[in-house]
Amino acid sequence: MINDTQYFNQFILSYFISPLVIIIIDKVIVIVYTVYILHTRLKEGVFMNVLQVENLRKEYPTFILNNISFNIPKGFIMGFIGENGAGKTTTLKAMLNIISKDGGTVNIFGKNMDEYEIDIKKDIAFMAGKSFYPKRKIKEITNIFKRFYSNFDEVLYQQYLKKFNLDQDKKMDELSQGMSLKYSITLALSHHAKLIILDEPTSGLDPVARDSLLEIFQSIIEDGEVSILFSTHITSDLEKCADYITFIQNGEIIESLSKDDLIDKYRLINGASNSLDSIKHDLVSYKKNAFGFTGLIKTDHLKENSAIRVGVPSLDDIMIYYAERGASV
Repeated sequence: MINDTQYFNQFILSYFISPLVIIIIDKVIVIVYTVYILHTRLKEGVFMNVLQVENLRKEYPTFILNNISFNIPKGFIMGFIGENGAGKTTTLKAMLNIISKDGGTVNIFGKNMDEYEIDIKKDIAFMAGKSFYPKRKIKEITNIFKRFYSNFDEVLYQQYLKKFNLDQDKKMDELSQGMSLKYSITLALSHHAKLIILDEPTSGLDPVARDSLLEIFQSIIEDGEVSILFSTHITSDLEKCADYITFIQNGEIIESLSKDDLIDKYRLINGASNSLDSIKHDLVSYKKNAFGFTGLIKTDHLKENSAIRVGVPSLDDIMIYYAERGASV
């Protein structure tokens, strides 16, 4: 449909406008049309939710995962953020039936996880922790892995080995953390996984390796067929690549929405100490300092005040101020 639009506009405009201008206008039309289609599909719900979690619950003597709900549209990246111990790993494991859940439902690819677990897991890749076979060579692990996936694509596997410069004769404990992750991604893509779930994939990586991994994530979802969910407490990674953010704290979901909407929902403010009393009841939390105070506020609670300076928060700011909530003095 986009091609038809291009040809139509070229035909009409070619009689009146120079070739260079035609090219520029043509490109603008394509971009605007594409954005319009994406917006319309999102609005109409054409993008299927590849993952739907509703009221997921897991109880331990000292911790409760309390009615966790969120969803991921097909073809997007969601970052799952929260401080250590917030419940990220417990959520992922309960979601995938790695640990038993005490309530709630999980639907993946439109199917109930409890009823279609085996079928669903054929199209999922879950990466967490270290390899179970640190002394095995890559090619040996791959031969084991192949047995579980009838749709394993050897040609594609070899392509990714070459792309990521992976040596099949190396043992897992000879790989850096970054190369080990690339091997896990190679396996995931070689059996055509449609949902890739990673638990703290960038933790422990140096900045260059992290940036390389984030670029890989973005390339994976380009065709709109693969979705990625990854947990992290390194929120700067998500500012580079995530489309959606789900924020968990103390076993409860604080927010789950698009990254841009999340940032738009909050504002950082700062001012002199004598301005604090008039606004502190509206703040998520605040910190006092030698110059006055800084705090986080929901944008719709913000009032006109010349004594208050307003800024845009980072994901880190949002997470930190929620962690400080209740601790303000």
